[in-house]
Amino acid sequence: MVVIGLTGGVGTGKSTVAGMLKRRGAVVLDADRIAHDAIRPGRPAWRDVVRAFGPAVLRADRTVNRRCLAAVVFADPAKRRRLERIIHPRVMRTIRGELARLRRGGRTQAVVLDVPLLVEVGARRLADALVVVTASKATQRRRLAKKHGWSRREVDARSKAQWDLAAKVALADHVVDNSGSVQRTRTQVERLWNQLAAPSKRSSTSRR
Repeated sequence: MVVIGLTGGVGTGKSTVAGMLKRRGAVVLDADRIAHDAIRPGRPAWRDVVRAFGPAVLRADRTVNRRCLAAVVFADPAKRRRLERIIHPRVMRTIRGELARLRRGGRTQAVVLDVPLLVEVGARRLADALVVVTASKATQRRRLAKKHGWSRREVDARSKAQWDLAAKVALADHVVDNSGSVQRTRTQVERLWNQLAAPSKRSSTSRR
């Protein structure tokens, strides 16, 4: 089983690349989905979030208003770090547990760790290969404005909370440039899949 660490910058299109890899047979462990699940009402992380940031970050149905919470934490680095201390350990514990379960099963060809802060939280060692998805800043802003309605200020605040994209690229084993067409990205992902998930590659990584 090969473990592919997938990261990049906000709005570079990590989910698009993860989806392409999933269609080729990979199991995707999505850190954002795991984090969202962790803060469902009544769960320990949810209680910690409410204690740390107050009921103002909740909707009427008691779910966390993630945009409201983001506005609070991205305006204050200390609050952002406090949220990270609540969320990140739980997310990484879940990911490690899922990796162990999949390895025991022995039937999984490839696992993709779709983790925006994979490098920042020191989880690079979980992956056999680090793949960084890139896009131009203009492309990132356009995508995020279309998908989330974020302003340039909101995009910049989130970008500053991550490592500079060039620093991640410097550590990457593979880079997928997602600035162009879907077909261009698909071609890169197909080449990546053939390099990392071919039977000979799986055999070599399993002996590490």
